[in-house]
Amino acid sequence: MAFLRQRGFDTTSIVRDYTRSLRDREILEIARREERIIITNDKDFGELVYRLSLPHCGVILFRLEDEAIEIKRALLDQLLRQFGDRLPTSFVVVTETKIRFRH
Repeated sequence: MAFLRQRGFDTTSIVRDYTRSLRDREILEIARREERIIITNDKDFGELVYRLSLPHCGVILFRLEDEAIEIKRALLDQLLRQFGDRLPTSFVVVTETKIRFRH
């Protein structure tokens, strides 16, 4: 979170900023309503976006072998620098070797 805030992004965290346990569908709706991009490791968001065609304002799904925060930061930094303007409304899958966009 601090990583993104230092770059000028307005961020929230489900764990920190919301008082109750939320289901993925509720998280997707909150993010859409607040016009936020979801950054997650949870592939269930793909199910909501593709199978159920639920609206969203962007999802970044990390599918990494190594979940180290330094790796995530480096990949997120690369993603923001190269493709920042494409992120809203995109579903992005990030691995150690690829960044795939689906609209």
